[in-house]
Amino acid sequence: MSEIPATMRQLRSLATADGRLELSVATVETPRPREGQVLVRVDAAPINPSDLALLLALADVTQAVRDDAADVPTTTAPISPPALRALQARLGQAMPAGNEGGGVVVAAGESSEAQALLGSTVGFAGGATYAEYCLTTPQMCLPLPDGATAVDGAASFVNPLTALGMVETMRREGHTALVHTAAASNLGQMLQRICLADGVPLVNVVRRPEQAALLRDQGAEHVVDSSRETFMADLVAAVKATGATLAFDAVGGGRLAGDILTAMEVALTPEGAPYNRYGSDVHKQVYNYGVLDPRPIELRRGFGFAWGVGGWLLTPFLARTPPADLARLRRRVADELTTTFASHYTDELTLEQALDPATMQRYARMATGHKFLLRPQA
Repeated sequence: MSEIPATMRQLRSLATADGRLELSVATVETPRPREGQVLVRVDAAPINPSDLALLLALADVTQAVRDDAADVPTTTAPISPPALRALQARLGQAMPAGNEGGGVVVAAGESSEAQALLGSTVGFAGGATYAEYCLTTPQMCLPLPDGATAVDGAASFVNPLTALGMVETMRREGHTALVHTAAASNLGQMLQRICLADGVPLVNVVRRPEQAALLRDQGAEHVVDSSRETFMADLVAAVKATGATLAFDAVGGGRLAGDILTAMEVALTPEGAPYNRYGSDVHKQVYNYGVLDPRPIELRRGFGFAWGVGGWLLTPFLARTPPADLARLRRRVADELTTTFASHYTDELTLEQALDPATMQRYARMATGHKFLLRPQA
């Protein structure tokens, strides 16, 4: 095992009180693990949509400027007054970023669980993975199967467990089929593969014809394009065909959540049924787990009274999951790491390259088919 350096490079995000993002690569002290911790040398870490709010602090990256006069590599971008109000609790704090990564455990605390991972290549969640080294716990590490690399395991937590968590939630709550929006995303493609393998009917909602074609080429049966004039009729038909009464919505704002509830209500109402001002008594649920559209959620009531709209996040789901079930989910991710849960990257970046204004604009777009991987050791 190579000697661990006293200091390391770490990507940090600072929101200032005068309305600026300062994204920098700082040199900080390399942490040391306590009893129940491990230190991972981070070889790869993905930039997921869930990382961007902290990393970019809601700044306007189209106006990002590299500051070559700064003591450390730094890029600045303006933060609007409304966004700044939402960031009050973090102003003035240089925050590390990165939810997950892959690498080798190079140091471990004294606990048997930590020591057992020493020298292992793992995928892990840590909250500060955009750095050369990161502390985490054994519970947040996934030992990778023989032959798997750190790149293979870099995205083994957030998207795989989110997709599996959606199917688990469906089963726990008594639903039998799903609707998923932004379905051509990396996560959406994983969910499609899970549902095909498990026989779960899935309605995929996308925003462009090429995204619909992508999913159909992968075997998706029900794909609905929200850009088509026939969107609502198509959505109703797909929901009726699948019997879906649960949706996971990555978009968040606008009318989409309400449209899905309306489609469910229409699909549940038999043709020629007598009018009921209370609607069907079958519960219809939309869980929002993303904010691709920052506008308020708009509900135009056409779906009776048996419905709900709420938030869904991976961390609370995992906290509510019994240890045996969590072990089962993690085992499936490890077994299918390079198939069902494979991630493919279009760009690999060093920490310093992540500060390039043009590059920031590209990864901030969260465009389908483009996924960025940080290589902190490069």
